Amino acid sequence: MKKLGIFSSLLAVFFFISCKDSDDGVQYSATPAPLEVPAIFNGQILPPVIPDNNPQTVEGIALGKKLFFDTRLSADNTIACASCHIPQQGFSDARQFSIGITGEQGFRNSMPLQNLAFNYGEKFNWDGSANSLENQMLGPVTNPIEMANTWPNVANTLQSSSEYPTLFGDAFGTQTIDSTLVTMAISQFVRTFVSANSRFDQAQLGSIELTPQEQNGLNVFLDESRGDCFHCHGLPANPLWTDNAFHNNGLDSEFDDLGLGNISGDPREFGLFRSPSLRNLKFTAPYMHDGRFATLEEVINHYSEGLVFSETIDPLMKTISQGGVQLTDEDKADLKAFLLSLSDDSFINNPDFKE
Repeated sequence: MKKLGIFSSLLAVFFFISCKDSDDGVQYSATPAPLEVPAIFNGQILPPVIPDNNPQTVEGIALGKKLFFDTRLSADNTIACASCHIPQQGFSDARQFSIGITGEQGFRNSMPLQNLAFNYGEKFNWDGSANSLENQMLGPVTNPIEMANTWPNVANTLQSSSEYPTLFGDAFGTQTIDSTLVTMAISQFVRTFVSANSRFDQAQLGSIELTPQEQNGLNVFLDESRGDCFHCHGLPANPLWTDNAFHNNGLDSEFDDLGLGNISGDPREFGLFRSPSLRNLKFTAPYMHDGRFATLEEVINHYSEGLVFSETIDPLMKTISQGGVQLTDEDKADLKAFLLSLSDDSFINNPDFKE
């Protein structure tokens, strides 16, 4: 798929949007709203991944926001996207497993939603089951243990409302609502969830200094003989703090959840899950794909002395024979302090992300 980044010509975007005909044959214009790349990202990572057929617009983002918080997407009008991706919790869920409309629990923890416009691997979800953000948005609506609805029912519900046809007309030039346009609008909104103003970001830009504890925690993170965390979660030069790749990080010897392997069918990928970003850990507990760790201390202890061997263990888990990297109590505390410095209070308090 050809992509349109932040440095693409605004004229080209405007032309793409404005040259479409509306339902009555009259040309319409949505207002371009290209993502602003934060200063900490400039020169460090590639421009955002924006599909050519779904450029960011003021009207599309506003529509996506309304849909993100609308319980009418669920079969019984009780839950919305925001019910399991809560802004104050970094767009994750404090529960180990989210609960759908039937009261049934899922089996994975709700992934945080941040900086997804910069996911260059184009595999979304813990298991990589979606190949685009738009595609990822399709699943929860019809999942029987999430919203348990059908897309025709969603389209009919929104079509019969007094406001949505006009809003879709403003965003896409048509008042005929379908699943494609719903997911395109929500994706536009979610792509605005850019987090880039943590204490660590501010230190990188020179406006503050890290504490000695945070600095030593960074040293632990980068030290192959101590934390050895950077292979999967990146260096300071990668402000996403994830490689967006898939790893078996030594959680289990056998797998009830095959992760990426369940999608690919490849036994070599059994038990592999996408590396989550380390941003906003202050807000996104519990941790891991199944939310098994309630605290950062538990996460650090896992890598320090809790690694478990399996046939698909990642080669990056080099200390598997001794159960982990065997951190001292001081290094554990310092590593935690560094990890918390990656949290961005302005992100979870951004009024643009709240209903």
